[in-house]
Amino acid sequence: MRRKTLSRSAIAFIFVALASQSGIVFADTAKEIEIRVAAALQRFVEEVDAGQAFLDASKGVLIFPSVLKAGFGIGGEYGEGALQVNGKTVDYYNTAAASIGFQIGVQTKTIILMFIENDALESFRGSDGWEVGVDGAVALIEIGVGGSIDTSNITDPVIGFVLSNKGLMYNLTLEGSKMTKIQP
Repeated sequence: MRRKTLSRSAIAFIFVALASQSGIVFADTAKEIEIRVAAALQRFVEEVDAGQAFLDASKGVLIFPSVLKAGFGIGGEYGEGALQVNGKTVDYYNTAAASIGFQIGVQTKTIILMFIENDALESFRGSDGWEVGVDGAVALIEIGVGGSIDTSNITDPVIGFVLSNKGLMYNLTLEGSKMTKIQP
């Protein structure tokens, strides 16, 4: 257990050092998070075919407008966002993950999780910290042929979208990402 804590501390230290060198500042107020969330949702609707249909079908939407991923062999990622139910923010969350392997550099991405079923949303909201792959699975949506998404085949209780600066990303995983409620 001590080794796991030590490695998490080392990862956190490296991540903070890389983030501070990149000049990126994390949101620290609810208003800043709200502004970024609104912009991310607007971009999602404009860039993702059927984006509004997905939002309309969801019971809740968790939006992380800017998740910073940094690494040099050992990496980590962190972002802050909001959970919206019926278009209104009900809670604020952060997401964090660590990784080991060949990686170097810094990148940002937007993560949007949609809770399609009430049970999945309530399970998420009732947790002290929700980890993808442990507390619940997230089906990442990818773009099909011609840039379209077939919404009729999606039956998962939680679906996720990851957008980069160039649009919807694919061949990614959110496994190991942990979401925790915060008070900005």
